[in-house]
Amino acid sequence: MRTRIAAVLIGVALVSCLDRAEAQEWARFRGPNGTGVSHAKGIPTKITEADINWKIELPGSGHSSPVLWAEKIFLTTTGDKSGGISVICLNAKDGAKLWQHDFALTPFARHKFNSFASSTPAVDAERVYVLWNEPEHYMLTALDHSGKEVWQRDLGAFVSQHGSGISPIVYKDKVIVGNEQDDAKQVPGGTRTGESFVVGLDAKTGKTLWRTPRTSAVVAYSTPCIYEPKGGKPVAVFTSQGNGMYALDPDNGKVVWEYGDAFDKRTVSSPLVAGNVIFGSCGQGGGGTFVTAIQADASTTGKPKLAYQIKKSAPYVPTGIAVGNRVWFWNDGGILTCADPATGEIKYQERVGGNYFGSPVWIDGRLFCVSTSGDLVVVEAGDNFNVLHRYALSELCHSSPAVALGRMFIRTENHLWSFGGPKKGASE
Repeated sequence: MRTRIAAVLIGVALVSCLDRAEAQEWARFRGPNGTGVSHAKGIPTKITEADINWKIELPGSGHSSPVLWAEKIFLTTTGDKSGGISVICLNAKDGAKLWQHDFALTPFARHKFNSFASSTPAVDAERVYVLWNEPEHYMLTALDHSGKEVWQRDLGAFVSQHGSGISPIVYKDKVIVGNEQDDAKQVPGGTRTGESFVVGLDAKTGKTLWRTPRTSAVVAYSTPCIYEPKGGKPVAVFTSQGNGMYALDPDNGKVVWEYGDAFDKRTVSSPLVAGNVIFGSCGQGGGGTFVTAIQADASTTGKPKLAYQIKKSAPYVPTGIAVGNRVWFWNDGGILTCADPATGEIKYQERVGGNYFGSPVWIDGRLFCVSTSGDLVVVEAGDNFNVLHRYALSELCHSSPAVALGRMFIRTENHLWSFGGPKKGASE
């Protein structure tokens, strides 16, 4: 009898752990460590109206992506011309709003493609962390899962003609925020240079644990990831024009290595890891984009080795996907590149069509990406180019999909959609 009870308790514990692991799968920009990869099985290739679980209108606009913890969705919105920024929490099952926390934000000049609600929140088991800016304030706020403010930090002025857009990440007990700003010559009529740094804060209290100065050049919008070299200590990887591609010790903020020649333009896409090769890209509105791939391992210190560069049809804003022996780069003009991550050998470069600011996600052997006009495109994730499906959301979209609980969540400018998972009426 005792054996049977023990077995039942172990089984319950295992199910609980599995449920918890599934619930945690999309807790930052682009999901687990920024990879954009999900192994969910419930997302159909050919989406129809029957696959829409729900669609809700949001209380404001924005370009940030949703993040999830358990059955809760966290998202930011803004009143745009009227100002303000809001953090909203929704029930993932039906889209019902659970709470909304509003903050003051005075409208200011920014890039026409940017939004005051561009930064994607990060979330852990206790808190959700939200980042936004005004010219004189760079604000990071922690709320608990019921919407109560736990702490808030003003990281100082944010100097950029375009506004902010980088997203925070959580690593162990720390919140890590990149803050690389424009120097004065980048801002029309500018007379001062932004104070650039990366900061690690105590997730529980908001106290600064370390702060690493960086060189101001052009504002960086890439969100860091954690690289764990085989047999080595994890490092936080960043990209920017001012400092190139570099790695910090997330425990103390010390620079482990830096490849300063990586980029000659602004970085918007985020770093991507494939084995011991790390990718970043740079560009500008007028073109000249390229991908830089560097090699790093557990022994890398100082300056890592350049592996190769991809200079044709490279992405500026979207971040790529690396799975197994393939890496895909979905560029702003709708050209998809598939390459061998180890060598850079191009398997194909083909035109999907459309324009893109959001990044693709990999779901069970397929790539999903949403164009700026709201076309959800599904492409086979293989060595051969094959567009499998297109579905029109018919609304402006600058965000990247989130995948959790066996469902896909897409934020268009004014709405949030839920797709896939158990069919309506089926047991969950």
